[in-house]
Amino acid sequence: MIAVAEALQLVLQNSSPLRETELLPLAKCLNRNLAHAIKAAVNLPHFRQSSMDGYAICIHNSMDYDLVGEVKAGENSNPELKPGECVRIFTGAAVPDSANAVVMQEKIKLKGKQITLQSDVILEQNIRSIGSQVHKGAYPLEKGQVLQASGLAFLQSLGIKEVEVYRNPKVTLILTGNELIPISEPLERGKIYESNSVLLRAALEQQGIETQLISFAEDTLEATIKALENAFKSSDVVLLSGGISVGDYDFVRDALAHLKVEELFYKVRQRPGKPLFFGKKESRFVFALPGNPASTLSCFYVYVLPLIARLKGGQSEGLIRLFVPLQHDFKSDEPRALFLKASIENKAVSILDRQHSSMLVSFAKANALVYIPENGVFLKRGDLVEVLLLPNTILT
Repeated sequence: MIAVAEALQLVLQNSSPLRETELLPLAKCLNRNLAHAIKAAVNLPHFRQSSMDGYAICIHNSMDYDLVGEVKAGENSNPELKPGECVRIFTGAAVPDSANAVVMQEKIKLKGKQITLQSDVILEQNIRSIGSQVHKGAYPLEKGQVLQASGLAFLQSLGIKEVEVYRNPKVTLILTGNELIPISEPLERGKIYESNSVLLRAALEQQGIETQLISFAEDTLEATIKALENAFKSSDVVLLSGGISVGDYDFVRDALAHLKVEELFYKVRQRPGKPLFFGKKESRFVFALPGNPASTLSCFYVYVLPLIARLKGGQSEGLIRLFVPLQHDFKSDEPRALFLKASIENKAVSILDRQHSSMLVSFAKANALVYIPENGVFLKRGDLVEVLLLPNTILT
């Protein structure tokens, strides 16, 4: 059994970007990672641009200027201004070559065809110079950059229609457990509705990953081996849910050994999620996750997420971590490290009730995990604790 930090380090050390790339239109590149750095083919902006509505002036030694025209956004006009002349101009419009400042409309007085400045001007004020955002030939986005909405818009502003990105990893889910049934069947004694497929598919979809297949394996060694063999044929990552503990009907570890999967670690000093397996078979990775839903999701966020990020071409180590004041006292004598469902609100964090590994209700209300190191703690209200922000968390 190994420590949390050691387990995470083994995940990071054994993961790297997939070699295959694909050329995609920008509309299909959200959450994808660049396979190459982007070179700017144009200056941005490629003309001197007004940063606000106002008046483009050719500076002279008086506060009064003659209004001789107008330049709208999108127009190609380039009026020649003499010292003491100005044109009405709008945000984003091309500043005439002969103008050397833009004065915002709130800082002038207009009377007929003349304006009077209300304050001194500075040369080139309120003018976005050519290449002020990025110069032609520069490399504004690096290899591995995750493309969010802003990145896609930036690329399009450079005139780029498509980019080469790393292929997304192919992930297969295998669920074990004879007690599991789909929601289409009546709920009988001894049976439970299977939920980990929804859990894991949704968590993967948040990262832009579509699962290739969901396979159900009976609680037999033969069925588990067959499910794994099929998954290895088409997957970069295989996620097994359940069957990795030490019960009489837990066959996952034996099946992995039979298929000569290299064990990188098995069992982590943590709660929930102690019976966690991580291994690889050639270029394919395997996580055998505990079957209890809260354990499954905790292990996914802490260990699977960083692997997925690295395979996609990024350098993320998983969820964002920060230190936040605790809203209440907390004591634990647990020798293992803890990942506790929690809620951050008003710049403080509260550890939620119902922390058992089988309970999803607290996870459904959580926006964070509080990490408590090994060997117990006694914390007072206001003490700082390490917090892992769950995806899409917006702090209030």
